Amino acid sequence: MQMFKLEFDRFTLNLGAETCIMGILNATPDSFSDGGKFNTLETAVRQGIKLVEDGAGILDIGGESSRPFARPVSVQEELDRVIPVIEILSKKIDVPISIDTVKAAVAKEAIHAGASIINDISALEKDPDMAGLAADKKVPVILMHMKGTPETMQINPDYADLMHEITQYLSQRVDFAVQAGIPKDRIILDPGIGFGKTVNHNLVLINHLEKLSCLDFPVLMGPSRKSFIQNILSRKEKTPVHPDDIRTEYGTLAAVAGSILRGAHIVRVHDVKKVKPFIQIIDSIRNA
Repeated sequence: MQMFKLEFDRFTLNLGAETCIMGILNATPDSFSDGGKFNTLETAVRQGIKLVEDGAGILDIGGESSRPFARPVSVQEELDRVIPVIEILSKKIDVPISIDTVKAAVAKEAIHAGASIINDISALEKDPDMAGLAADKKVPVILMHMKGTPETMQINPDYADLMHEITQYLSQRVDFAVQAGIPKDRIILDPGIGFGKTVNHNLVLINHLEKLSCLDFPVLMGPSRKSFIQNILSRKEKTPVHPDDIRTEYGTLAAVAGSILRGAHIVRVHDVKKVKPFIQIIDSIRNA
């Protein structure tokens, strides 16, 4: 297993021997799994604290849904959703907060409020100011592969060679980030499970995740409650399986296990409490 050490702000992330859990906090009304559950300041802060108490090593806060066919929101609306939450949580928790956004203006205010990682699903492509901001603020960035945009990504995605294309894209975005002044030791890669990929693409991605190791960066995977899990189970069970179905949680655990055994350093999940003991056993098996 590749080992990495990220030092930034007042934090150190040792990635490799133990899988780091990134807890998802969606301060949105329309996210695919938990939209509307935590879109008040009180509920969002309470959930953020709970995720950390349950074992999250990173807290990922987002104010714009990236579910398939989601429409973008304004900068001001996104700021209104996330900044008050970050301001309070950054004073109450002792793990880094990542801001899940494609907008440099949102990332800038989030960092000022206490965030210390930028999670950009566009891999610094959407906003020309994002790379410079990350370099100037000396924060780690998460670069994700996505075919298309959230509005278009699930309309017949097609690849000649899935893993080669993902690897090549991420390699190009790393080069862009480095040229913009972001050090290599502050870059994390996310192959974008569920973003512009069919059910089979997602399965191939998990099964061949180790092919990203040639890039020599920490890898993040976010399979939690993704629709490919529900689609597989609905087909197998011959009955609809929804995001909040317990079967989806079990499917998430299987996808998390596969991801870790194939090389993921960080897993992004909704239910940290349920996933943590599962990961502890998977890590023990992998490290034996």
